[in-house]
Amino acid sequence: MKYAIVGGVAGGATTAARLRRVDEHGEIIIFERGEHISYANCGLPYYIGQTIPDREDLFVQTPEKFKNTLNIDVRVRSEVIAINREAKTVAVRNADSGETYDETYDKLVLSPGAEPVKPPIPGINSPGIFPLRSVPETDAIKEFVDERKPKRAVIVGAGFIGLEMAENLHERGVFVTIVEMAQQVMNVVDYEMAAQVHQHLKTKKVEFYLSDGVAAFEQHNAEAEGRSPRRADWVPPLRIKLKSGRTIDADMVILSIGVRPESKLARAAGLDVGETGGIKVNEHLQTNDPDIYAVGDAIEFPNPITGIPGITYLAGPANKQGRICADNLVLGNRKSYKGSIATAIAKVFDITVASTGVSEKTLSKAGIKFASTITHSSNHAGYYPNAIPMSIKLLFDKESGKVFGAQIVGYEGVDKRIDLIASVVRRGGTVDDLMEIEHAYAPPYSSAKDPVNIAGFVAENVMLGRSRHVHWHEIQGCDQSAIQLIDVRTPEEHALGSIEGSINIPHYEIRNRLDEVDDSRTNVVFCVAGQRAYLAERVLRQNGFDDVYNLSGGYKTYEYAVQKQENADIFALDVIGKDDNLYRGAEPAS
Repeated sequence: MKYAIVGGVAGGATTAARLRRVDEHGEIIIFERGEHISYANCGLPYYIGQTIPDREDLFVQTPEKFKNTLNIDVRVRSEVIAINREAKTVAVRNADSGETYDETYDKLVLSPGAEPVKPPIPGINSPGIFPLRSVPETDAIKEFVDERKPKRAVIVGAGFIGLEMAENLHERGVFVTIVEMAQQVMNVVDYEMAAQVHQHLKTKKVEFYLSDGVAAFEQHNAEAEGRSPRRADWVPPLRIKLKSGRTIDADMVILSIGVRPESKLARAAGLDVGETGGIKVNEHLQTNDPDIYAVGDAIEFPNPITGIPGITYLAGPANKQGRICADNLVLGNRKSYKGSIATAIAKVFDITVASTGVSEKTLSKAGIKFASTITHSSNHAGYYPNAIPMSIKLLFDKESGKVFGAQIVGYEGVDKRIDLIASVVRRGGTVDDLMEIEHAYAPPYSSAKDPVNIAGFVAENVMLGRSRHVHWHEIQGCDQSAIQLIDVRTPEEHALGSIEGSINIPHYEIRNRLDEVDDSRTNVVFCVAGQRAYLAERVLRQNGFDDVYNLSGGYKTYEYAVQKQENADIFALDVIGKDDNLYRGAEPAS
């Protein structure tokens, strides 16, 4: 049997390696148009930031290793430009010689990956503007930062890669500005969770603009403009004009606008392509041609929660698809791919942001009814030193308890909590499963009731009607003639800041101060995180106050969500002097 694989990296390389393990005698050829067959795509920002100092550490496998250990013919700088399904051949162009030749196959696997989105913005091809998807692009950025030592960079797009690049350029001493068209960073999480990321970015002196996009890129003419007022001996080579009318000067721009599937080859061959632009495959990862399979960032597959076709741009699912695909190629279509719940995680400076399943935005768009809760728990036992909080948003079906997804923002222990919840989402589990998770407990690692258990307990209370939750946006600017806001924290906490118009009745006094609660209005109780408010809610409801709600996520979530989200114009008064020191307002006279 002769297997031809188009594309390496996660999906194609994994398919090839698995193929060899289950078929020692098959002929396996990988065609890769780039120079590298298998590299750590997710590690590219950290190489630029010098967290990963050695470039060679990025390369998981080389063509030579594939040949020596697996007897796989790897042809780099070889682009497959056409598929002849009837003849079962692929046309291959050698990038070095320009020669084009045909290669036969018995079974073909497409793993072309995805390409960066590059919208037709005027000036987008100017020098100093870089996409980041491949090793050559990474090398170009690294060389620019090493040799040019840029003072200011603009990152267009605030997804995972954009924020990772912001951190790594910041580590290199570059002043970073982020421009994002959406009202928040990291669109895989919901707004109030992203708000925590916004406030953390502010502490790191990262400038960012939300709900704004780039209208044009322009190059400065140093001779015509002379010296920049922002620095005595430096003229920024790039000016970025935003749709809002604002302009930003910078040395370099990183494009992190997004990616789209590389499906042109499949489309030209008459293979089915979905509305997302991804290659359609069945549960066996087989296209509409029984001898052609596809894996990785280029395929479209129904989401296991919503049933809506989509694309998952993650290395983990691509690797698993490669293994399934190889087994089906050799053994027949015995294994089924069940789709991806898109479990993802990212380090953003000092915090960690993770998600699994689907967000509130996605559920609403799909017309799926859901309930949500936000809890704030500590990463380990509070009596053990250095306990720090993490925030968990849980989305679930209020009737059946089925868990649709979760998002977590915190400092430590986020990874294991998102993995616990992902295991429940993956198998279609429920809130009961979260409550019953048996975790490894010792004071340095968790509490007897893990944050995941607590998220389950709170969700169960909502399902059973023991607690009614209201969310921050439902009370922001509410009519307080109809709603009474009761802060059940201590007087000292209330004095430090609270929701405007709220009254303060500490939860431990509420039984003796029931006469201060207005039963003609809806009462919303809140504390920092929700636990003390729940105690107050139960007291009120069991004393005849039926119209009572608990503010989900408490004042902590409310405060994050309602404050200013952008970090605009923070460099407006900064001046970089001839001595390369940073001054505020003006460089001092020598």
